[in-house]
Amino acid sequence: MASRASTPPYPSAARIADSPCYPQYAASLKCLEEFRSNKSECQEHFDVYKECKKKEREARLERNRNRSFFS
Repeated sequence: MASRASTPPYPSAARIADSPCYPQYAASLKCLEEFRSNKSECQEHFDVYKECKKKEREARLERNRNRSFFS
């Protein structure tokens, strides 16, 4: 019987800390703290995070396309 604590074949996106985009997320929040929530100063951080999430989503969709329900 397999343990529930075993690691899945790819990171879970259920928690932001499990995401490969977590460093970009954290940088965005740090920027907001540093610039006292002035979003315009942090736009570059937001764009980097958004691009990372886009790539993460594309990778997840590709994995799902390649999965077989009968294997």
